[in-house]
Amino acid sequence: MATLYTQQDINIRKTWLLMASFLVIIVGLGYFISYYYNNPGILYFAIIFSVVMNIMSYWYSDKIVLSMSGAKEATRKEYTDLYNIVENLSITAGLPMPKIYIITDASPNAFATGRDKEHAVVAVTTGLLKILNKVELEGVISHELSHIGNRDILLSTVIVVLVGFISLLANMFMRGGIRRGNDRNNNANGIIMILGIIFIILSPIISKLIQLAISRKREFLADASGALLTRYPDGLAQALQKISNTNIPMTNANPATAHLFISNPFGATSKMAGVSKKMSSLFDTHPQVEDRVKALVGMNIK
Repeated sequence: MATLYTQQDINIRKTWLLMASFLVIIVGLGYFISYYYNNPGILYFAIIFSVVMNIMSYWYSDKIVLSMSGAKEATRKEYTDLYNIVENLSITAGLPMPKIYIITDASPNAFATGRDKEHAVVAVTTGLLKILNKVELEGVISHELSHIGNRDILLSTVIVVLVGFISLLANMFMRGGIRRGNDRNNNANGIIMILGIIFIILSPIISKLIQLAISRKREFLADASGALLTRYPDGLAQALQKISNTNIPMTNANPATAHLFISNPFGATSKMAGVSKKMSSLFDTHPQVEDRVKALVGMNIK
């Protein structure tokens, strides 16, 4: 089983692999768009802009996410118990003490963000603090610290930026409409154009599926790593059940950051009629609570 310590190098490799993969997609999109409009400058702009966005997101991702969520930095005096829990578990995990932020929202939820463990942030909602007891809160905090230790926070940032940029490029092309191509009567060029348009239409969907699949997998890993920190899987399992049963959507829920939270900030969503659970779960940002609780309860920690 991958732990808080063994997963770090794996996530670093995944991050670079994803960046390389998405760069290929961006180059492909830029090539077809520039070919379609007979403007090589579009390709150059796409590559340069994607690099700039990556650099900006790396340095300012935590501030962007915190601002979008309406989070405010917590004081030790006002949230003494929370500070003590985060501090003790950070020591156990061998991590620097992250900054703690509070989101004034009745929905019970939490997330971790930042570019690395030295610049990490853990944010929790007032609703979470209200419904969880100390043991359950320790389970949630250990889950978020595991995201930091596993370097999920960097991986998630890269995914958000690159998926969003690919969708932006595709939308710009589709909104532009099909206005060129009358002078390209060659069959080979026609096939290339058809493939390019299909690629542009499907790339945001494929990118989103990759984003969601990685998000679901990392939640299972953070659950397991968090349980190893507290040595009490039932605490996190009970917390997840309470959060799920509350089912209050967050006031400032945003699709771009939904996968960062420990639970879907939009609340439980009903499945589409006639669509299997397996098919509809492809578009979920989080694994089913029942599956997460089952995995935690089944853990054998000695």
